[in-house]
Amino acid sequence: MANPGKTKRIVLISTDKAFVQETKAAFSSSDLIELITVDKNVVELRGEIQESNCDAAIIDMDAAKLEEIEALQRITRRLEGKAPILVVTQEFNAAAVRILVQLQVADFLVRPVKTADLVRSCIRVLQGPGREENSESQIYTFMPAAGGVGTTTLTLQTAFQLHNSATRGVSTCVVDLNFQQGACAEYLDLEPRFDITEIENQPERLDRQLLDVMLSKHSSGLCVLAAPTHPSEMRSFNADVVVRMLDLVSAYFDNVVIDMPRTWFPWTETVLLGSNKLYIVSEMTVPCLRHTQRLIQAVYETVGKEVKPNVIVNRYEQKMFESGIKQADVQEILGDHFVGGISNNYRLVREAVDRGVPLHEIDANANVVNDLKRIILPEEVVVEGKKPTSLYAMGKRLLRKSA
Repeated sequence: MANPGKTKRIVLISTDKAFVQETKAAFSSSDLIELITVDKNVVELRGEIQESNCDAAIIDMDAAKLEEIEALQRITRRLEGKAPILVVTQEFNAAAVRILVQLQVADFLVRPVKTADLVRSCIRVLQGPGREENSESQIYTFMPAAGGVGTTTLTLQTAFQLHNSATRGVSTCVVDLNFQQGACAEYLDLEPRFDITEIENQPERLDRQLLDVMLSKHSSGLCVLAAPTHPSEMRSFNADVVVRMLDLVSAYFDNVVIDMPRTWFPWTETVLLGSNKLYIVSEMTVPCLRHTQRLIQAVYETVGKEVKPNVIVNRYEQKMFESGIKQADVQEILGDHFVGGISNNYRLVREAVDRGVPLHEIDANANVVNDLKRIILPEEVVVEGKKPTSLYAMGKRLLRKSA
């Protein structure tokens, strides 16, 4: 039986002394989580997890070894679902993933594991099973009003802000739907692994195991679902493929951030209707703002009033005395669809793209970063003198909800 008190008890099974020490340090500042360690291999366990009266277990193992998988199976059978299991493993392939899913482990992480990701995962499993039954994934969709307006940069930075947020969930996935010319993976120096041809004629083949294999994973823990680009192939895909993909992603991630292509496809309407937030990325030129107006109208004509287009004006400059478009002009043209502007910081963005790193890694307080945060996470904009919310403050709130 799980520990009835307010403190949540987690048992860690590992023979890796360095990993144990890192995990202890990660949980040491939490007054709501008690970490118990067992210095044994999973095959050596004889009831230590059950006797610990734990609320969750972390098992460090090698999913490629049959004897360790059999030991894990015995443990899951004995626990009978009384405490969720989080597996940390060296092995990452379709067969290992399939076995872990069949054993119904609550989550699994692949080494090397960042302690922040481990803490987030533990907080998540302690909330109890069926996250997708209790809270829906939040879907943020970005559409370009024209080519070269910086949609991919804003999509990725939004994903990082949500992924690191203390209030918007603990897992985030970027989905690049620009199958011909998408650049999300390249912007982060990742290999695009989504082979859409493998499921093109059989969308039902895409399950959690296959999805995990096709995800590209950034060192921060952010996941990216992107296909290798084929600039010479201008063709659409069956809407069922896209729908199946988004349904599956939204079932396993708290936040889904979509980078849309400029071209309107048969599945575009479905994506828009499934979005919680729709952002059209524009810039301060007359042609682009006019096209933005037409795009807003097209959205309303296609999906009605179900989704409100929000416009972000990139490379935004508040001109007072110079000729050209001014802030008042933008607000007059876009009305209440205008939700904010992003400063023109070409040097920072260019450096980030060339190095394959997020903007905040170069300058966490850059104007571009703060401008976007005011739009996406206004509740987390740090007021001068106010202490930022910590990861463990988030954990306390989540654990109180599950108590």
